[in-house]
Amino acid sequence: MTLHKEIHFETEICEHLASNGWLYSQGDAQGYDRARALFPADVLAWVQATQPKAWDALEKNHGAQAADVLLGRLRDSLNQRGTLDMLRHGVEMLGLRQPLALAQFKPALAMNPDILDRYTANRLRVVRQLRYSLHNENAIDLVFFLNGIPVATVELKSDFTQSVDDAMDQYRFDREPRPKGQGSAEPLLSFPNGALVHFAVSQMEARMTTKLEGPSTTFLPFNRGDHGGAGNPPYSPSPQPLSRQGRGAQLPPFFSNADGKSKIAIRGVKNEIIIFKKVNINLSANLCGAVKTSAITRSRVQHLQNWDLFSKCCTLDRVMADVLTAPHKFADKFMFTFLKIIMAFLTPRIAILLLFIGPIWTV
Repeated sequence: MTLHKEIHFETEICEHLASNGWLYSQGDAQGYDRARALFPADVLAWVQATQPKAWDALEKNHGAQAADVLLGRLRDSLNQRGTLDMLRHGVEMLGLRQPLALAQFKPALAMNPDILDRYTANRLRVVRQLRYSLHNENAIDLVFFLNGIPVATVELKSDFTQSVDDAMDQYRFDREPRPKGQGSAEPLLSFPNGALVHFAVSQMEARMTTKLEGPSTTFLPFNRGDHGGAGNPPYSPSPQPLSRQGRGAQLPPFFSNADGKSKIAIRGVKNEIIIFKKVNINLSANLCGAVKTSAITRSRVQHLQNWDLFSKCCTLDRVMADVLTAPHKFADKFMFTFLKIIMAFLTPRIAILLLFIGPIWTV
């Protein structure tokens, strides 16, 4: 590989993914629907292959317009419910008894051949130099799709000419989800109805964010660690996170919302957060362990050096800060609910006595 040229870095990644079960062709970018932020051919191929009866019903109801009706409904549902919820629960269509599944996660047990067939039918596609914008001709280096739905974007940089910091700045200043002076947002980059995660990658490092916010976007390290230290180990041919043997065909289970719920209430909720568990769940476990044992692995120290940065990116301070700094809050809430139930059934005198005992119990 000609290491000092970014295009060769990009080519090698795409060819590696293609050799590991991903769909890839240099002309794929032409098949992308900018307005809907979908790869229509894969959406339709997935539905037709895995849910033929549902597709027959759509064709019966809508005729030649079945594809447009499905894609339009999918885009509207993504805007209303978010990408993560759609991948988990599917899209509801008029005339169908149950929602159309948009992906099949890897089953815990290989006992149901139908589920296994749908799992192997997942269409993973990497598209390079994707012109995504409704307002200009900007192109993102790589975009990953799961059954036609974008789940990740990647900006690549070669360490010989630039660094991972340049890739992060490109997201901050050239990849705004709502460009200034434009009335509409970019569907691919919008949160939470666009791609689930955005990666800044060089040959040596990787960073990620789940929400683009212009210049204020915060990235977290997405490195694997190197023998207990920061960074990444030398190349290994073992299954990688984006291979089918890794996590490529089961991306959604590695995401969650900060409140642990899968449904995203977009309207009226300003602090909704999607957590990419590869980093943050490990972080949460290490933080909880650190409180009890003061033992944090060195490979995670780079994530913990700036707690404010971590909180700003993930807003886990809503959850973790309560656990770390005010552990009795949860007990207080439990006791308050418990006492309300008791007060509904016991005499007023006993209830008043419990009100005095409750705070003492939780101390």
